Amino acid sequence: MENQPGYWGKIQLIQGNARLYMLGIVISGLGLGVQRLLFNFYVLSLGYSETFLGTLISTNSLVAILGALPAGYVSDMLGRKRSFLISAAVSGLAMLGLLQWHQPAGLILMNVVLGLANSLLWVSGPPFMMENSNTEERSYLFSFSSGLQTVAGFLGNLFGGFLPGWLAARGDFHPESTQAYSGALLFVTLCYFLTLLAFAPIKDRPVQQQSRSILAPFQFAWRRLPLLGKLLGPGFIIALGAGLLIPFRNIFYRNVYARTDAEVGQLFALGSLAMAAGFLLAPILADRLGKIRLVVLSQFLSIPFLLLMGFSPYYWLSAAAFLARGALMNMSNPIYQAFLMEHVEEDSRAMVTSLNSMSWNFGWTVSPQISGWIQESYGFGPVFAGTTSTYVIGTLLTHWFFGRKKAESETRKTAGTAL
Repeated sequence: MENQPGYWGKIQLIQGNARLYMLGIVISGLGLGVQRLLFNFYVLSLGYSETFLGTLISTNSLVAILGALPAGYVSDMLGRKRSFLISAAVSGLAMLGLLQWHQPAGLILMNVVLGLANSLLWVSGPPFMMENSNTEERSYLFSFSSGLQTVAGFLGNLFGGFLPGWLAARGDFHPESTQAYSGALLFVTLCYFLTLLAFAPIKDRPVQQQSRSILAPFQFAWRRLPLLGKLLGPGFIIALGAGLLIPFRNIFYRNVYARTDAEVGQLFALGSLAMAAGFLLAPILADRLGKIRLVVLSQFLSIPFLLLMGFSPYYWLSAAAFLARGALMNMSNPIYQAFLMEHVEEDSRAMVTSLNSMSWNFGWTVSPQISGWIQESYGFGPVFAGTTSTYVIGTLLTHWFFGRKKAESETRKTAGTAL
């Protein structure tokens, strides 16, 4: 125990393949930060309405649901490295298509292609990290990669805010014109293509076609249906509650506390940094408490801050609760991803990651529509109550299913052998 490496010692144990993956994630995260900030403005600058923009956003969620399972199958068949390369290349080409093809059908089609390509990357990531880590540094790899990606997204938001104005100052067009936004989004395209350079040196493990059936993941799902219900059920319930509130936090602060867009943007930027800090702190706490105890404890501790955020009479107190809630509720996500991968047979990890993504996106597809009606009829009070209820239920179920020592010990029996 005395020779046990500390935090940075665990980080240094991360293998070369995983470091290349994290580099690619940072580059793509930087581009995604710019894309999430500017793409909506770009669509509106083309003369389309918020209704059409809503159609594009809904299409993203639907593609994430329908494309997750096929993406997992493709990832298993082609291998992780090929999946990363295909995702990066297709994403870059789709972004170019979005910047060149301005007709509604073209925007929707390229948006679908981009969504499918991104699904392939996100579904392949957790199995790849599982395959390229050992028990000692696994929690650090999952958490550190999430923290780096969050910081990259924060920097992308900052950079993206200045980029259209910088381009407009060097060209003969307005900062809020299509030319300014499309020029800025070319940076996103560049980031997608640069991730190819990060992923290319990865040494992929061979796809063992002879030793596995095409139906192996589905056979696993049928055999282990009760286990999958326990692994994915609590997250699904939490996703239903998150979908009620999380997409509308900016509206909440503008309507309830009369904050300006700039003030909300600053709060959200600080929230990203708080989440990144939580991600980086999580593996230390997981070493001391255990994965599931950390998940349950951090989620439970976030609930009072959720209530304070929604019902505080003072903006500064609600804003402080916003930061604490975001860090606590999200810090355990990569830890639970590692726990999830340890419970799953090797040839079924991509499929289970797909199912997890589908359950989360389903909640985010259904709940926002319900939340909009609740807000119009009753305000934000019932929204916060509903979100709190689902968080309590989901966290209690996680504790009930896996919080005992016997449940945690079963992880060892189902964990695959890492490279």
